Amino acid sequence: MGQSKTKAIVQYTIMILLTAGLLWLSLRGLNVGGENKGQFIWNTWTKSNKGYLLLMAALAIFSHVLRAERWKMLLVPSGNYVKLSSSFLSLMIGYLVNLAVPRGGEVSRCYNLYKLEKTPVETSFGTVVVERIVDVICLIALIVVCFFVEWDKLKAFIDTLQFGSGSGFRIPTWAIVAVVVILAGIVAVYMLRKNKKLRKILIGFKEGLLSIFKLKNKSLFIFYSLAIWGLYFLMSYCVIKAFPETDALGFRAVLTLFAIGSIAMAAPLPGGAGSYHTLVPLGLVMLYHLQQADAIAFTFIFHAWQTLIMIVAGIVSFIISYWLIRWKEAKTK
Repeated sequence: MGQSKTKAIVQYTIMILLTAGLLWLSLRGLNVGGENKGQFIWNTWTKSNKGYLLLMAALAIFSHVLRAERWKMLLVPSGNYVKLSSSFLSLMIGYLVNLAVPRGGEVSRCYNLYKLEKTPVETSFGTVVVERIVDVICLIALIVVCFFVEWDKLKAFIDTLQFGSGSGFRIPTWAIVAVVVILAGIVAVYMLRKNKKLRKILIGFKEGLLSIFKLKNKSLFIFYSLAIWGLYFLMSYCVIKAFPETDALGFRAVLTLFAIGSIAMAAPLPGGAGSYHTLVPLGLVMLYHLQQADAIAFTFIFHAWQTLIMIVAGIVSFIISYWLIRWKEAKTK
């Protein structure tokens, strides 16, 4: 077994163990007296308003369609014109893979798009990086807005996390980042000179990254980005309105919990499992004084519902893509 494969297995094992540990800690905090914990979560589900949950599912699919359209826009400047259906199917397959292999979906969706449209993987991957950068900017903006809206409560929440800086000598973060960037630059230049295949990949990657500056309609790209995150917020609002325990929470609470949930989902864990189940209940309890058992049950159902939507849409997209690829291959023979 190669060293890289061994390293990947070790990293994946650690990630799974961390996810399982966080889920166990979350369930451990579910104190429901003599009642079965699984039954308590199921009872919470039966009390939910299914209309709001179905609306949330519809909003989720619509947000994915907009994201697929935005991705399609980013590919145009590099000379790659793809169908919306192809970008959507590839995107949903990427989400499905991410549930098992964090960040693996980015590569798999580019590969699926290549199979459907012959779009170079290195170019499409460059546009995926652009998407991630835009998402990070949106997330930071959201956090800034939340801090302005709920400063006192969020500050108290962060204090409870008790990350602690410890004692002794500490290297400034900016220095660590600077050293990593310099070393990465040196290694990249060396490898680029020695490897022609890598040079081709980097050229395609650069094309994808620069695509945002070559867009004909930048305002439409900005609109799609804001609309996607607006739909994410509405999804959170629908789920919070779907449960009697959280129905009374106002706009500020939805905004804050949406920010906390987005941060948790960004963790390199399968579908945000574990981190989501730890941070969101903590936010509900510490900021809005929800009963811990209700907060944990709500979070498990919320995350499970989102995950189910991704699984169903991903599997359907995989089946459709499989038959489309086979049909196109048969045509070329």
